[in-house]
Amino acid sequence: MGKKNIIIIILLLALVGAGFKIFGTTGSISPAEAQAKVQELIDLNPDNPAVIKSTIKEGDLFKITVAVGEQEFYSYLSKDGKSFYPEMIDLEDIMKAQANAPKPEVSQKSDKPTVELFVMSYCPYGTQVEKGILPVLNLLGNKIDFELKFVDYAIHDKIELNEQTQQYCIQKQGKDTLLSYLGCFLEDGNSDRCVSETDINTSDLQKCITKTNDEYKTLVNYDDKTTWTNMNPPSPIFTIYKEDNLKYGVEGSPELIINEEKISTYRDSNSLLATICSAFTNPPSECETELSSTTPAPGFGSGTTEDNSTNATCN
Repeated sequence: MGKKNIIIIILLLALVGAGFKIFGTTGSISPAEAQAKVQELIDLNPDNPAVIKSTIKEGDLFKITVAVGEQEFYSYLSKDGKSFYPEMIDLEDIMKAQANAPKPEVSQKSDKPTVELFVMSYCPYGTQVEKGILPVLNLLGNKIDFELKFVDYAIHDKIELNEQTQQYCIQKQGKDTLLSYLGCFLEDGNSDRCVSETDINTSDLQKCITKTNDEYKTLVNYDDKTTWTNMNPPSPIFTIYKEDNLKYGVEGSPELIINEEKISTYRDSNSLLATICSAFTNPPSECETELSSTTPAPGFGSGTTEDNSTNATCN
């Protein structure tokens, strides 16, 4: 175990051993008092190899330099002496590490990759990936086989069931029609407006929705709560893509499948393009395009986020 971990564990165990009693001060304390408090923690263990080198004010915290042998580490104490932070996390370093991290690569190559994206239509992380992948889908066009699919249960109640059935039927009118609709829907979730503003055959859409609900008994199952999942809380089922959910072990929204391989990748357009392009036997020239590396914010709207997490899901 590294010395850095040792000092963190030592100090945390000391906190537990002290029962946090020495952190009962109110108001601000001096640097000397702050150092004395942490020193008291260290002294609880006579075999502790840690030594406090200095304590200085830094913003709203006391920065405490702790030495273990020849190595020095930094811990922090709030100015009221109540909150102790074994180490400070540098978000800028994390972002740099993400930017320099190797991009996920699809192991199974093909001339025309298949891309399947499983979401729940009102899952904020599903819509986040959809916003990231739309520019990629528009760029690559028919060079890939893309299909939007849905998780086999819906945690956002009946509105999600209805929206997913509608998107399933819109997709039947063509991929371009679906992408145009999604580009609108992801702005604010206003489904009615987006149907009217997209080149959708509304008569065919309604016929498809009625037929699909009858075939998969979506609304019947919604009313029959004995069919709902045994999750906490229970959720209504959505069975259009049930077999594919089982095939790939889909566990939530979103799940990205490329050439039948489950892939975890960052959610900005540039990362998604690189990941999908890694599935080509011979990547087309479009794969050299530089798309936005800014991560869309979860949910609807055009916001962005600095959190390029690959594991935030609705499940």
